[in-house]
Amino acid sequence: MRTIRSRKHTAALGAVTAVLALALTACGGGDETGTKSAGSADNAASAAASTDATQSSDATNATGTSKAGSTAQNTGVTKTGAGASKTSTSKGGSTASGNTSDSYAYKHPCKSGDLSVRVYPREGSATQQVIEVNNTGANSCGLSYFPRVSLGASKASDHSGDITPAVPGGLGGAPAYPVKPKTAAIAVIDLNPSSGNGLTWINEMNVLADGDHMPNADTQNFELGPDVKVRDPKLGLYRGTVADAVSSMKSAGKS
Repeated sequence: MRTIRSRKHTAALGAVTAVLALALTACGGGDETGTKSAGSADNAASAAASTDATQSSDATNATGTSKAGSTAQNTGVTKTGAGASKTSTSKGGSTASGNTSDSYAYKHPCKSGDLSVRVYPREGSATQQVIEVNNTGANSCGLSYFPRVSLGASKASDHSGDITPAVPGGLGGAPAYPVKPKTAAIAVIDLNPSSGNGLTWINEMNVLADGDHMPNADTQNFELGPDVKVRDPKLGLYRGTVADAVSSMKSAGKS
């Protein structure tokens, strides 16, 4: 019986020892495995966080670059570039590249498409009208010495009876009247120099800026006031100012 108990006790102690050994081994192995596992998980989490942060940063940078790049491209090329091109070509370019010499104007008659014609009463006079021809083109051009003008009725079917004004005689000199870009050639007509009784059926002035080179189809019509009286009208040459144009008009009809 003692032998059996001793064996049982020994077996029990061995079993306990084995259990303790296994427990210690398990604890030690678990700690080592757990530590490695935890370290691996921490490293993985850290790597994942780093990757996420990198991807987020990359995504943010990519988004920012795309927007900024797109905006810069739109602003620089589409808006600013086009605007600069228009400004350079339409405004600065045409003026800078235009030929403004008188010699060029002598060889290049003005075209009606490059001219703007105005007719208005001369300030301080009841009978005089100013004919202003503006060069809206890029180059200088040449006009005839004076505009071709006739006075008649706007509703007349036959204009053979229209009145033409007297002009200065003894003309000569340069082959044309030069007009630089953005400047005007001015002529003055006096419808009734004597301010006496005149024709009352005339209510329209017909103006052709250059009677030497332009077709009759380019003639422009300007309505006159209802109380206009026309008698022995006089027309001066193109000049740079109204005062000079008036002086020229007063010499009309004289050789």
